Amino acid sequence: MNVVVCVKQIPDPAEPGDLDPETKTLKREGKLILDESDSYGVEMALQLVDTAGEGEVTLISMAPNEEVSGLRTALAMGAAKAILVSDPALAGSDALTTAKVLAAAAKKVEGADLILTATESSDGYTGTVPEQLAAVLDLPSVTFAKEVEIADGTVKVRRQTEAGYNDVECSLPAVVSVTAGVVEPRYPSFKGIMAAKSKPVENLTAADLGFDAAQVGWAGAGQEIIDIAKAPEREAGEIIEDEGEAFQSVVDYLANLKII
Repeated sequence: MNVVVCVKQIPDPAEPGDLDPETKTLKREGKLILDESDSYGVEMALQLVDTAGEGEVTLISMAPNEEVSGLRTALAMGAAKAILVSDPALAGSDALTTAKVLAAAAKKVEGADLILTATESSDGYTGTVPEQLAAVLDLPSVTFAKEVEIADGTVKVRRQTEAGYNDVECSLPAVVSVTAGVVEPRYPSFKGIMAAKSKPVENLTAADLGFDAAQVGWAGAGQEIIDIAKAPEREAGEIIEDEGEAFQSVVDYLANLKII
């Protein structure tokens, strides 16, 4: 059972984010961490391999400046190896270009039975890359997985919906996006952290994957960021004094906001 997990390395959400006024994108200099939403996919992959009794987990990531801090965290959890695609030419890539690059990197992994992703990244929130990845690879896709089981060349998924759950099956290989909370990600042990330092990370450029500069980055993007602006300052809330009729004031306030 060989599982590929697409993971994103992002600026630490605990630190204030900063936008580049020239590129109008999030600054990504310095250390990046593993996106928490991707830790669920890593854990799910590790559990599937453990259940199968054989195989390994390979990570794929696209990040600037050959950054591997987030990858090392996932390797410390138990993944066997990683592929990092890092190239200045990729700066400004949109979601579709990202999916194409990840797909090309995934093809470098021989014998992959399953590709896992998060539903969306914590710093982008487009929620489109998993479906685009599956389309580029021409593989079946199942989204919003809460439970994943592999048996007899088939992946069985309990898929979360607004109305409850759908039980879905499809043949392997396939792309499955998992939701947060699908499993409880393990904490890397000291032994795992030390072992992660020597696990292989293959560094690739866009050219290594068959892309030229005109196909990726700002040149290849199908969108353009016209303007950015700071979010408005949070306004002071309204204080309602309770003299026995406060509930009506709350109801009126919510009705004015058209919440009720």
